[in-house]
Amino acid sequence: MPIHSSAVVDPRAELSEDVSVGPFSIIEAGVKIGPGTVVGPNVFIAKGTSIGRGCSICHGAVLGTDPQDLKYRGEQTTLEIGNHTVIREFASLNRGTSARQKTVVGSDCLIMTYAHIAHDCLIGNHVIIENAVNLSGHVTVEDFAIIGGLVPVHQFVKIGQHSFIGGGFRVSKDVPPFIKAAGEPLRPVGLNFVGLRRRGFSSQTIGILKKAYRILFRSHLNTSQAVEKISKDVEQTGEIRILLEFIQNSQRGIIK
Repeated sequence: MPIHSSAVVDPRAELSEDVSVGPFSIIEAGVKIGPGTVVGPNVFIAKGTSIGRGCSICHGAVLGTDPQDLKYRGEQTTLEIGNHTVIREFASLNRGTSARQKTVVGSDCLIMTYAHIAHDCLIGNHVIIENAVNLSGHVTVEDFAIIGGLVPVHQFVKIGQHSFIGGGFRVSKDVPPFIKAAGEPLRPVGLNFVGLRRRGFSSQTIGILKKAYRILFRSHLNTSQAVEKISKDVEQTGEIRILLEFIQNSQRGIIK
């Protein structure tokens, strides 16, 4: 196991045989790290953290520290990171609280420099969180979403799958799947055409989503009226059902 002589690894941590740990990194008791993962220099990985296989944890990242929540009373909670995820320099990820018991980051994600993922966040797979993004507690980010740099996200917000949020804009309401969002206040500015095509969505599927988008955001109907019209007038593909379910389950309301 290639562990640098200056690293401090608690003997009660569980590291696969081929995990490497760089200089001056600290890994606490109970941490679990899967095969092929590389931990860079000056990384701190706290108790309750589990990391999957093939991950890269870069210089100065801090994983699994106590939640920044005044309600936290030292309960045992976790941070769970999937496979092949990259955590870049100086990112910080906190454990969960009693609310969810865990913070989760999925597989094949890229968490860029200085990003912060707070307690009880649920991050899906193939998510990109760019430089200096700040996720408050209890945020959900679905698969393949991309959040541009310097974006603050309000607690309990939900960001839908395959959506794209432009850099520097504040997110205080839920962002529906498949769309691009930008502006202050944040608003839809179109479908995420580039992302959808890159991920293999057919022209027919994109056309159906475009029709739903126009009804939802360009018809001057309120949200309830738009949902009713989409349910009647748009082909009920799997993507449309995902969109409608997201809106119906929204707790903070969607951006408009």
